[in-house]
Amino acid sequence: MSEPVAKQQKLSQSLKIQLRSEDATVPTKGSKTAAGYDIYASKECIIPAEGQGMVSTDISFTVPVGTYGRIAPRSGLAVKHGIQTGAGVVDRDYTGEVKVVLFNHSKNDFKIVKGDRVAQLILEKIVDDAEIVVVESLEDSDRGAGGFGSTGK
Repeated sequence: MSEPVAKQQKLSQSLKIQLRSEDATVPTKGSKTAAGYDIYASKECIIPAEGQGMVSTDISFTVPVGTYGRIAPRSGLAVKHGIQTGAGVVDRDYTGEVKVVLFNHSKNDFKIVKGDRVAQLILEKIVDDAEIVVVESLEDSDRGAGGFGSTGK
């Protein structure tokens, strides 16, 4: 493989990060085998009790070819403070600032300061061009049409 082709192939499999201000922080992994990259707040804000808000990150990114970025909650914020993420899909062709939508399920306002880890970015593979086939019915399964909670005891 020629050097320019190899370099281009490597770039297409890279997570490219653009820092949009001096307040932006490059996403990091908490451990070598962590699934996600921690995303940091670039500005202070309050997520109101039993409400929602958007957190600035001042970063943009392009995910590797064949993937999308999923913005996922940080388990510590969820367990300790009732903070969850929303609107969590970042497509490869989106190049604007990534803001994090947070929901506060607690009865207390939640203060975020610049540099706080507010979510994580997980890269997930995309099934390209799945053929859509319209059918009269689906195959039988043990679960069938059982909805939420139908597999619990």
